[in-house]
Amino acid sequence: MRRQTLLAAIAFVLASSAQAAAPDESPKPLDTPGLKPLGPEWLKTNPYRGDSLALKLGEKGFEIDCARCHGAGAVGGVPGMEKVPRLRLMDKDEAGDALYLSHTRNGYVESGVVKAPAFEGVLSQEAMWAIRTYLDSRYDGD
Repeated sequence: MRRQTLLAAIAFVLASSAQAAAPDESPKPLDTPGLKPLGPEWLKTNPYRGDSLALKLGEKGFEIDCARCHGAGAVGGVPGMEKVPRLRLMDKDEAGDALYLSHTRNGYVESGVVKAPAFEGVLSQEAMWAIRTYLDSRYDGD
């Protein structure tokens, strides 16, 4: 009985330290100072296309919230995440805005498995469109 208690205590400590060491994978908000506020109504197309500040903030937001699955620079290749879409290949400009916004706001679930978290309520509309601006700059689908 004493040995079982000791083993249980060791298992608890190991599990607790592993959990503490694991990176926090929950979505993080992105501050967007200097970007034109967009208001409460969600736009259907990116209003920041070509905006250098949105590009800079979008890159930061992508690296914080998206790169762990989609790869730094949106190039993919994350070990264990080979089936995750390479976002550089997503249609750019208005052609890809609706799909991007839908998956970013609502997340993406396939066969009951959450493939991407919902970012609405964490990222503002401004932050989502800034990240889209960055993704357009990384486009490599031609």
